[in-house]
Amino acid sequence: MAEETNLVLDQGKGEFGEIVIAPEVIEVIIGIAASKIEGVYGMRGNLTSSVTELLGRSAHGKGVFLKIEESGLKVDLYCYFNYGVSVPKVAFAMQEKVKDQVRFMTDIQLAEVNIHVVGIIPEKLTEPNMEELFDLEDETDE
Repeated sequence: MAEETNLVLDQGKGEFGEIVIAPEVIEVIIGIAASKIEGVYGMRGNLTSSVTELLGRSAHGKGVFLKIEESGLKVDLYCYFNYGVSVPKVAFAMQEKVKDQVRFMTDIQLAEVNIHVVGIIPEKLTEPNMEELFDLEDETDE
């Protein structure tokens, strides 16, 4: 979860006023951008995001943690990958996509995007057809 400090855009100060962005907005941008990368199964959530999803709303900020430091804005992403993907390639693609999307939408340059892979999700196997496996019709004839 982000710290309770709003981000003020420098170029927003001028004749019209300033532009202030809540950290939660950046979390949502990052969560959506990261989850759209091929090979990412999903983001790691907590109890609050799980309850939110059970109620029918998607929690796009789950698995995203922001730190505002002197060196800049640092992001930690906790995610699950699909089985069989190249972890370095998917992680690098996530870093690039997140940096580009945040820069495009907010004009904020991220100092770091750290990817934490917390699990690999195997493919779901289809449930076998019991009639085909055991050929139940032959047993009834005997």
